[in-house]
Amino acid sequence: MIKHFYKIGELANKAGTTVEALRFYESQGLISARKRSSSGYRLYNEQDAQKLYFILHAKKVGFSLKEINQLLGLQLHRDEHTCQEVKHYTGKKISEIEAKINDLEKMKYALNKMHKACCGGAESAINCTILQTLEDPDFFKIKPE
Repeated sequence: MIKHFYKIGELANKAGTTVEALRFYESQGLISARKRSSSGYRLYNEQDAQKLYFILHAKKVGFSLKEINQLLGLQLHRDEHTCQEVKHYTGKKISEIEAKINDLEKMKYALNKMHKACCGGAESAINCTILQTLEDPDFFKIKPE
């Protein structure tokens, strides 16, 4: 059976990423070239391509590089782990995303309040309500309606 190897640029192109990103993932220990060509090029096989897809997909759904590394460990030793362990990661990530959404809602509320309070006129910003609000130490203690 003939194994096909990809140079770094070919693999990056195949996966829809950049050579720089692939090198970065290598520097973080997430992926590594299987071998080098006689001229020193990094060479990757299909397993490496699958691993890169895993990394890219995990990154797209919000996992950090540290979390991706942990997930790769679970993937590598599937027989030693349970689905419950793997599911824990997605549950934790969902909670983190919900907290971020909550924070974004608070930001949106605050910005809308400032935006609506501003006259938006052509006069000097000396009495600008937006700038005054940003100076107010109690502004972010307000609860959204």
